[in-house]
Parts: sequence; structure tokens; C-alpha cells
Amino acid sequence: MEFETIPTIPTADEVLDRSFRRAAAKKKLKSNVDRANEEFVRAITSAIHDKLKSVVSAFPSFERLPPFYREVTDILVSLDRLKKSLGAVTWAADQVRTIGSGYAHNMRRAADTDQLRRRAVARIASVVHQVDKDLVFLNEARNILRKLPHVSEDEFTVVVAGYPNVGKSSFIRLVSTAEPEIATYPFTTKGIIVGHRDLGRGERVQFIDTPGVLERPADERNPIERQAVSAIINTADVVLFILDASEHCGYVLDDQVALLGELRGLVDVPVVTVANKADIRRIEGYQAVSTLTGEGVEGVLDLLLRYREDTRQTSRQEPPRSGTPE
Repeated sequence: MEFETIPTIPTADEVLDRSFRRAAAKKKLKSNVDRANEEFVRAITSAIHDKLKSVVSAFPSFERLPPFYREVTDILVSLDRLKKSLGAVTWAADQVRTIGSGYAHNMRRAADTDQLRRRAVARIASVVHQVDKDLVFLNEARNILRKLPHVSEDEFTVVVAGYPNVGKSSFIRLVSTAEPEIATYPFTTKGIIVGHRDLGRGERVQFIDTPGVLERPADERNPIERQAVSAIINTADVVLFILDASEHCGYVLDDQVALLGELRGLVDVPVVTVANKADIRRIEGYQAVSTLTGEGVEGVLDLLLRYREDTRQTSRQEPPRSGTPE
């Protein structure tokens, strides 16, 4: 995932301190005072400009991100805020180069290069400090985004959805490599969890465990729920919707079924619905499973994998695209 490669973003003071140390080392190499002052200004200009530019280039192009990552980035840290801060840092880098180059050029024929050096340093430091809040924000965003799991666009993906505490994480643990936290209270899953099931010959299925979603208006959902909806819409090849037949999750069955209806309207992929906790209660018309006893789990897995086979067969049967109409 591209976010994992973003290095720690320094503060304004850290940028300045590192650049000044490097510039001071280069200044010592010059025996002529005027040339040493000029070299110092050129060195700090180059170091600060390059560091600020590297901060910007470390972030991926958000327009080129897959829809899921773009939406989750907006949910977690705000795309507009990210773009604004990256723009501010770009501005600061350009200003530093303009200021530093101008002072270094003027020092070639100046009578007092010490004074010009001090002025250049003050102006450059002022510019860098103007974007300190942006640098701090970018580092905070980096710390959040680098924790996002890797979601492959190239693997058949099953997204497991439903109300909190209905057994989504338990199902994921039974059929994949994911190790989600499982507890008897809702909203245990605080973000997207990805697991895989190997099918042999280098092929596997991707399972995504989503946080619980409540049946309520979209604008009232919290960031955790919005991540879940984004995963369902943008990554699923098939959705497994789990109902809690016992209602021990704390939510009545009618509300769970209402959420099922809403999600069916959001996606154009198959939605498989099962009733979990069949060891306590069963619901007529829904396939019964129990993630506690394992009843029905393999049958549901087989059904999900059949959708994968159907998808593969359809893709094989599609005629090759041609640039020339027949």
C-alpha cells in the first residue's frame, strides 16, 4: 500500500535545524568569508526546498487511488484538508527557493554579506514556520493512513456486512487468515480487517471484515460505519450479510432486515444473506449458520466460492475487445 512508504513528516523546527547543520558544515569549507556566507544561504535554500518537496512527493496522487482508498482517506483525514496542506508546503518550498536564490545572487556584489545572510535566514525561517501546522497535520494523517490494510483490486473479494455483534468477525476468523478481535460488545471492529483463504495454485479469495453498520440516515453514520459502507460499495464482488437470529446483538431483526434492504440498493453485486446463532434460534427463509458451533459455515463458504467460479467463467466467455468495429 502506498501509504506505508510515507516517511515521518518533520516539523518546521526540525526542517530548519537539519538544514542549518548541513549548511554550517559546508560553510566551514570556505576560507573566504563572503563566499562562505553565500554558500551557507545556497545550502540552506537547497536543503529546505528539497525536504519540503520530498514531503509532498511522498504522498500518492489521490486522483489515481482506487475508489475505496480515496473514500476512506476522505473519511479519516479529509481529502480537502490534505490537498490544502500539501499545497501550502509546495508554496513554502517555492518561496524558500526564490528568497534564497535572490539573496545568494545579491551577496556576490554586497559589501556586508553577514547582514544579508542573517536576513535570508530570517525570511526563510519565517516561511517555513508559516506551514508548521500543515506539516504537523500531514504527519498525523500519515500515521493514520499507513495503518490501512492492503486491499487488492485483483482478487475475488467477499465483504462481510451486518449490524454490530452479529458474528461477522467470528465468520471471518473461521474461513480466512484474518485475526479480528472478537468480543460480546458491539463495534469491536474499529476499521477494515482483511483476511485471505488460499485455494491452491497461487489463487486465493480476499475476505473483508467490516465494522458494524446501523440502519440510520447516511449523514448520521460515524466514520467507522462510513468505512464499512465504502468497503461494501467499492471492493465487493459478493456481499455476505449476516443477521443475528437470536437478537442477542442488541438489535431487533426488523432493523437488521431493513439495513439489508438498504445495502442491496447500494450495490450491483450478489448479496448472500445468512442467519447466524442458529444454535439459539433459526429464521425461516434464511440459511442457518452458527459461528459458535461451525454449523453451516462450510456450506456458506462453498456458495461464496461458486460466485467466484461464475465470475471467472463469465470473464472467459466475454469476447475480446477490438479497436475496430465489425
